[in-house]
Amino acid sequence: MDTRMIDPEQTDEDRYPTLSVEGRRMLEFLREHPHAPIFRNESGNRLSAGDIERVRAFEQETRTAQVGWKPGVPPEWIWSFVEKCVAEVPWYRRYDPLPAAFEDLPVISRADLSRDVAQFVPDTVSVERLVNYRTSGTTGHPLLLASDPVVSASYLAFHKRALRRLGIELQYGRGLVGVVLLGWQRKCFTYVSVTPTMDESGLAKLNLHPDDWRAPEDRASYLEALAPEVIAGDPLSFSVLLDLNVGLQPRALFSTSMALLPGLRERLESRFGCPVLDFYSMNEAGPIAVADPSAGGHVLLQHRLYVEILDPEGKPVRPGERGEVTLTGGFNFCLPLVRYRTGDQASLDLSGREPVLVGLQGRPPVRFRTKAGEWLNNIEVTHVLGKFAIAQYALYQAADGALQMKICGPRGDITEIRKALLALFGPEQALEIVTTGWVDEKWIQYTSDLPGAQP
Repeated sequence: MDTRMIDPEQTDEDRYPTLSVEGRRMLEFLREHPHAPIFRNESGNRLSAGDIERVRAFEQETRTAQVGWKPGVPPEWIWSFVEKCVAEVPWYRRYDPLPAAFEDLPVISRADLSRDVAQFVPDTVSVERLVNYRTSGTTGHPLLLASDPVVSASYLAFHKRALRRLGIELQYGRGLVGVVLLGWQRKCFTYVSVTPTMDESGLAKLNLHPDDWRAPEDRASYLEALAPEVIAGDPLSFSVLLDLNVGLQPRALFSTSMALLPGLRERLESRFGCPVLDFYSMNEAGPIAVADPSAGGHVLLQHRLYVEILDPEGKPVRPGERGEVTLTGGFNFCLPLVRYRTGDQASLDLSGREPVLVGLQGRPPVRFRTKAGEWLNNIEVTHVLGKFAIAQYALYQAADGALQMKICGPRGDITEIRKALLALFGPEQALEIVTTGWVDEKWIQYTSDLPGAQP
């Protein structure tokens, strides 16, 4: 929806090449409202008239495209994509000559991108247009990722696809605010922008941390003044939003970045009277899938993204088995991926009309041992905690088997959370529950010092 830019010498004409009088009014409204926050940054869409038409064409393609392939058979476009990568991308040139089978191609990981992302940028990409995204994550491999204004604007195509599954067509346009992006951090990238493919409707990235506001009560007043059609955030920022005395009627909430527990989703849906879409998304590949309980998992969204499930040796698992989600393709032409191991775990169901990632779990997979000596998959812990409206949590098992549960911004009964965990691990299980105030970092959800905890 936007392109991050940090360049104090740029003007609005540079950031918004097609900005109209109405678009300028929208920017002034967002910046100069009496309850507006302290915006820390400047950002713009950087889209020319030709770029906008390109994005609209991609949205139309995405609207009608079918997502899927036969089990064990890569989609038809895969080999032409790989051949193009070998011809244009420095890293992939080492794959020449190509093996006979797609499954014999090497896998890559976040660590490979971290070492030298320039090796993954095609020679044909214009350096002048490049946009760099920085992401830290929780894996120990910070990334600098290459993108383009057209790529950033194309995220909206997949968001619209996900909304159409619920029968929702976005309506925001000129003079309206379409999207508000929420964060909760001590230091957060905040800005205003307009979306040219939606008739220059407004967009704002806000930090709900009080330090970014002249008065804490301004948060609710400003959000009510914007009245966005869509609010995007993560479980932490949404939990803060629930604490605000704010009257909003969005048509949808988008949750990204962290796992969203069903209990928190239900509380949000009840409070705001709209669906909450839980996206599986990453900076490397954009929106990959959206959760749909009726489908049994996360439904894939991208028609040019091939998903494999691999075992630790990099071999495809049997249908229905769990393994590591691995990606080939994508819409970011600045960063084409060939067998990129995400570190996330799931199984893949291809039996229905749409491919579904089942039991999706973020990195890293960990087993826990009960008091009786039984091993539990960390997914079982997730299921037990699912009914609680917890923004963020982390469970650790020490070498002696004792458990420590950290909870950030709890919205559940600690006594009931303790009962649920002890019902799973056994009544004699040593368990400490620690609650903290709001934090501005992502926790690794599951860790253990027990031998054999890493399956």
